[in-house]
Amino acid sequence: MTGRSALRRYLVVSFLTWLPVGLTMAVMVLLMTSRGLSLAQVGLVTTVFSAVTIALELPTGGLADVAGRRMVLALSAAFTVAALVMMAVSTTVWMFLVTGVLKGVARALSSGPATSWYVDTLHDVEGRDADLKPGLARGGAMESAALCLGVLAGGFAPLLLGPGGPIPPLALPPLLGAVAAGVLLVVVVLAMPEPSHARRSLGAVLREVPRTVAGGLRMAVRGALLRRLMLAAAASGVALTAVELLTPGRLAELAGTAELGGAAYAVVAALGFAGSAAGSSIAPWAARVAGGSARGAAAGVALTALSIGGLAATAGLDGVAGLATAGLAYVVMFAGLSVAGMLCLELTHTAVTAAQRNTVTSTSSLSLQAGAGLSNLGFGALATQAGPAAAWSVAAALVLVSALLFVRMPALGTRESASAPLGAGRPQ
Repeated sequence: MTGRSALRRYLVVSFLTWLPVGLTMAVMVLLMTSRGLSLAQVGLVTTVFSAVTIALELPTGGLADVAGRRMVLALSAAFTVAALVMMAVSTTVWMFLVTGVLKGVARALSSGPATSWYVDTLHDVEGRDADLKPGLARGGAMESAALCLGVLAGGFAPLLLGPGGPIPPLALPPLLGAVAAGVLLVVVVLAMPEPSHARRSLGAVLREVPRTVAGGLRMAVRGALLRRLMLAAAASGVALTAVELLTPGRLAELAGTAELGGAAYAVVAALGFAGSAAGSSIAPWAARVAGGSARGAAAGVALTALSIGGLAATAGLDGVAGLATAGLAYVVMFAGLSVAGMLCLELTHTAVTAAQRNTVTSTSSLSLQAGAGLSNLGFGALATQAGPAAAWSVAAALVLVSALLFVRMPALGTRESASAPLGAGRPQ
């Protein structure tokens, strides 16, 4: 396999991994509230999703490092199919909680294997000094494109179905997402040969996963650079929760109905994901202009915080003005978040070896989910008591403070000095 072939497969898998998420994003909160759940119950369901993801991030990351990326990605696709079918038919808070569990398992399994597969394959083909920025940037752009197209399709799909039909309008996007996840399952099985992984027995896999998890966790906690990157990921979770939890209801109020609110959110979110794609594409340029990846990431974080503050400042606007300011804030926020995330991802992958790659990136995702889980409960309660503007203001302040993590960032150093050896016989 060539580096170009690996990149093409990575881009396809990146797109298909996030397309189901995009298809359900615009209607997820509205679907739950239309079936009788309160905003607090929606926050509870989302927190269960985050808790399950957090609990499984490290075990599934270790599993991907030990047993291979392809198997873990295939399992993720299968759980996504089950979760989205369950979402489409759920009518009670308990059913939605089961959906949250299934989605959490799927998200934990999908956290990092595709990127780790690409980095490992590129290292096999071009050597350890291969430039990761261009491929990772294009992968991030494909993820954003999938979210952009998915949220538009998912937001407008309910308008194609009239009430009283065999499929409730708000249930259509999750069903479409399940179909997309099924396509991903086929692609992963057929088009992702496993790079540089020795065959192991089931017993060997079960014995090695805990050691890999423990080693990767030590590496993330003890390494000064990786520790800061984990905290930055938690701040990203705060930023994402602030907009994903509160914006759909706000736009539904402006539009007048849940279906029209879903369509309005689809447009606003699509603009945001277009900004995210642009941010991913310009991340290498931002690093050059800023004088390094750490400084470029700090600039992206600051831009993210300012845009969330803009949402808070314009929360009182109605009609077209409210929709326009929300759209502008989404574009700027996701562009900044994507620049920071892409450069943090490059720093993370450069600091680790193949033996711990997925475990460490799963630790980063765990940090993001931890920030999101705590924010779901806190922002939901704060918005109920004081309104969305108050929650957005708190989120903007927290994200802005996190930019200090990139000041005087520790030197990257060598991979060998990143942590103590993690055990004899570990694939490098």
